Amino acid sequence: MRLEGTGIEELIVEQKPLDHILNKNGFIRGGQWDYERVTYDYKIGSHEKNITYYIRIQGFVIEGDVDRGNGVFQLMTPLLGRHYYPHGVEYGEEEGFSPDLINRAKSLIANAQETLKGYHKS
Repeated sequence: MRLEGTGIEELIVEQKPLDHILNKNGFIRGGQWDYERVTYDYKIGSHEKNITYYIRIQGFVIEGDVDRGNGVFQLMTPLLGRHYYPHGVEYGEEEGFSPDLINRAKSLIANAQETLKGYHKS
């Protein structure tokens, strides 16, 4: 599910503060990056058996590259997904995300966005 209107998708941020701030807010940049993109995930546990939710923030490089640590990233619209073990994560609207989960995801993104906007490059 796309989490529209968070304001984070308007930000352009250098890699070092982006990594630091998102990590501080619980978003982990895993191995799913290449020289032009980054992905940060926030894991939310669930009482449902074998179900985990993820908030995903992605960015694409507009200058530099990830490997060298000098990337400047345009952030994208965050996603809310549901992981089905062992099949993977689904991000569709039909996943039936509860309003509480959606509000929690938006709140977590807003907290990160508030700090990140201080590092926004125009």
